Amino acid sequence: MPLWTIYHSPDVFTADERQELARTVTDYYADHGLPRFYVVTVFRDISADNFYVGGEMSERTVRVVIDHIARRAPNSTGRRRVATRISELLTPLMARHPDVYWEFHIDETSEELWMINGLVPPPAGSPHEKAWATANTPTPYDND
Repeated sequence: MPLWTIYHSPDVFTADERQELARTVTDYYADHGLPRFYVVTVFRDISADNFYVGGEMSERTVRVVIDHIARRAPNSTGRRRVATRISELLTPLMARHPDVYWEFHIDETSEELWMINGLVPPPAGSPHEKAWATANTPTPYDND
């Protein structure tokens, strides 16, 4: 699953912008074959007195932490391609907020440490994963 945790100063994003970003992020992964429900986006308001950049209180900041679990980039070229694409997804929204300092990073975690509703997700691209994507819900399957 990709988990996007977006730490941001209060009032940076409108409710519509949050929805737009969550949909854009979900569409990106769904276009690459992931079930839509794999994608989780969490917005966390952080007040300036709790947000520091370079040791200084930061009034207008966005920090995006992305955990990739369902898929991992195969090599340095793939990782750079993913980072570039994520930047392309974020840039149009962030361009509406030119006074905001923003950054992101991506962590890759082993899919062996991941379950959904107590189920081990099916292998990437497998018929079971495609069935999950079509149904947009996890369902039991024989994973032997």
